[in-house]
Amino acid sequence: MRDYCFTSERLGFRSWEDADIEFLNYLNSNIEVMRYFPKMPSSQNNKAFIKRMQELYREKGYCYFLVEELESGNPIGFIGLADQNYESDFTPAVDIGWRIFPGFWGNGYATEGALRCLEYARDLNLTEVISVAPKINEPSIAVMRKIGLRKVYEFNHPLLKDTPRLLTCVLYKTDSL
Repeated sequence: MRDYCFTSERLGFRSWEDADIEFLNYLNSNIEVMRYFPKMPSSQNNKAFIKRMQELYREKGYCYFLVEELESGNPIGFIGLADQNYESDFTPAVDIGWRIFPGFWGNGYATEGALRCLEYARDLNLTEVISVAPKINEPSIAVMRKIGLRKVYEFNHPLLKDTPRLLTCVLYKTDSL
């Protein structure tokens, strides 16, 4: 059994290891997984992501955690918390997000994992968590609602200005932790 940062009923959450690059390359090259993103990241981008998550975890105790099914030990994606600092009227902020392989969709893993991450955010004494998704990403918006986040408003995401189909995003946030 792995040494997890924490677990939920069916999921184990851990920090990233350099060896996870193969998994992340595989996850981020899946067309369905990346449907609501402007492009698929390169292997170099994925390595930088892992380094960023490792550093964030060391500094603040949270990150977008690599998530494994407890029963099988198989990685299913990532779920967790990360700092967002792009230019907007609600940043800097701590974001909750998820990215899961399609073979695991429909099992409630994103909801279960996100709820557990909100508990973890409370344990870390965070006072607010946001979540952002393109308005057309209905599956993620459904998870935001299921975990009790409240819609604040729609906005044009500054990092998506060159991707019109994704430009209009929704901001959800916790009422309190």
